[in-house]
Amino acid sequence: MRLVLNKEWAVGARIGGGGFGAVFEAENTAGEKAAGKFVPKAPGTEREMLFTNLDGVRNVVPVIDSGEHEDQWVLVMPRAEKSLRDHLQEHNRLPLNEAVAVLSDVAEALADLKDREIVHRDLKPENILLLEGRWCLADFGIARYAEATTAKRTFKFHGTFAYMAPERWNNQRATSASDIYALGILAYELLEGAPPFTGPYEHDYQDQHLHGAAPPLTTAPPLLAALITECLFRAPQGRPAAGNVLARLGQIPAAPLSGGLAALAQANQGAVARQAEADRRASAHATEANRRRTLFEAASTSFSFIADAFLTTLTTAAPSVEVRWGNQGGWTVRINDAQLTLSGPRETDPETWSPASTPAPFDVIASATLSLKIPAGYHGYEGRSHSLWYADAQTEGQYQWFETTFMNTTPRTVAGTTEPFTRDPHQESRAALSPGTAMFQVAWPFTPLVIGDLDEFISRWADWLAQAANGQLAQPSRMPERDPQGSWRG
Repeated sequence: MRLVLNKEWAVGARIGGGGFGAVFEAENTAGEKAAGKFVPKAPGTEREMLFTNLDGVRNVVPVIDSGEHEDQWVLVMPRAEKSLRDHLQEHNRLPLNEAVAVLSDVAEALADLKDREIVHRDLKPENILLLEGRWCLADFGIARYAEATTAKRTFKFHGTFAYMAPERWNNQRATSASDIYALGILAYELLEGAPPFTGPYEHDYQDQHLHGAAPPLTTAPPLLAALITECLFRAPQGRPAAGNVLARLGQIPAAPLSGGLAALAQANQGAVARQAEADRRASAHATEANRRRTLFEAASTSFSFIADAFLTTLTTAAPSVEVRWGNQGGWTVRINDAQLTLSGPRETDPETWSPASTPAPFDVIASATLSLKIPAGYHGYEGRSHSLWYADAQTEGQYQWFETTFMNTTPRTVAGTTEPFTRDPHQESRAALSPGTAMFQVAWPFTPLVIGDLDEFISRWADWLAQAANGQLAQPSRMPERDPQGSWRG
C-alpha cells in the first residue's frame, strides 16, 4: 500500500499493535525504514490528542511523519530494534547492571517529562523500545487518546492492569507519580521475571494494587530494593520524583556493599519496608472509607423509597393522621394516643460494630429505628420497637435493609416498658448474634425489606398501629414471637 503524508511511504507487513492501533512496516522513497501506527478515529477524540511536544526530552521515540488514511490517523516513527517486552521474553529477568541501565534510560525520560508537566499514563514494557542503543518511551498520545474515547473505562481494558497506580483504580487523575509507580512495577519485573501483581482478572488486579503487598525482592541489593519499594507507595505524595529516582539509580553499586555500609543499607531497606506497610494500611483504610461512604449513599436512597411507600400507604388508609417530619427522611405518625416513628438512617461506626479483635459475622453500614409508642398502662407496657439495619446479613457483599428486633435473655421480674426493643449495631447487639450467653438475644428473624414487595411489612405495622390507636396493643405473650435462628449468616 502506498501512503502519502508529508512524505510518501510504502506500507508493508504488520509488525505489532494493541488495543489502540496496528503497527506496520514502512519505508519512504529515500529508503528510510520506519514503523507506521494506524489509530482509529474514535468518537469523541481529536488528532491533536495523539501529539505532545517532546522536543528536548531524552529517550523518547519521535514521530517523524503523520497524517490520516481513510478512517484512521497515522503516526510514523523510527523503526526500533525491539520492545522491552520482546527483550524480557528472550531473557526472563535481567542482570542487575542491565536492569539499572534500562531503568535509568526510562527515568531520564520521566525526569524531562516531569519538567514539562507531561504524564505518559501507560508505562509498560510494550511501550519501551530499543532505539539507537537507548531504551526509549513510545506511544505518548495513545493513552490520553484512549482515555478520551466515549466507551466507559476503555483505557483500562488494554493490557495496563499490572502497571496501573492505585489512584487510577480510584478514578483519580494520572500524574507523574502514576508513572513512577509504573516504573516501580517495571523495576520489580526486570529483576524478578514477573510483576508483583499478576491478577489474573481485573477485580484481582484492583484489589492487589489497592490492598496487596508486593512479594519481597529476592535479587535486588538493599539500596535498589528500598527505591523500588518507595516507588510502589500507594500514596502518590510518598513516591520519589523522577529526578530523585534517576540520581539514586546512579548510586547503585555494581558490586555488593560490605561491612557497615551493607548493614546500614539493610537497615534503610527495613525502614522503607515498614513505611510501605504503614502506607498500605492507610490506603486500605481510605479505600474502606470510600466503600462505606458509597454504600451509605445507597442505603439512604433505598431507605427513602421504603419510608415514602410506608407513609403513603398509612396516610391513604388514614388521611386524618397527624404527620411530623424528622431528620434524614424519617417521620412520625400520630393517631389518638398512638405514635409510630421511623427514624432516619444513621451511619454505623465499623469499629463499634466489628472491631478487629472481635469481628462481627456480617457487615452493617447503617441503621434506623421503627418504634410504636402508647401511654403506659397498668403493667407499664409502652409499646414495641424494631431495628432496621442496612447489612449483608444473609449473603456476603449483598447489602439491603433488614428488619429485626431484640429481647432480654432472662425473663424480667416485672413487665418491661418496651418489648421487643431496638438495638443499634454495637458490641451488645453483636453479642446477641453469637451462640454464647449475652444480655440480649435476637427476637425476630432478619427479614429483608424488598422495595416493591413491602406489603407484609407495612400491613403488619399498620395492624399494630390500629391496635395501639384503639387501646388494644398488648405486650407479646411469648418471646421471641418468630423464630430468628438461621436468618443471618454466622
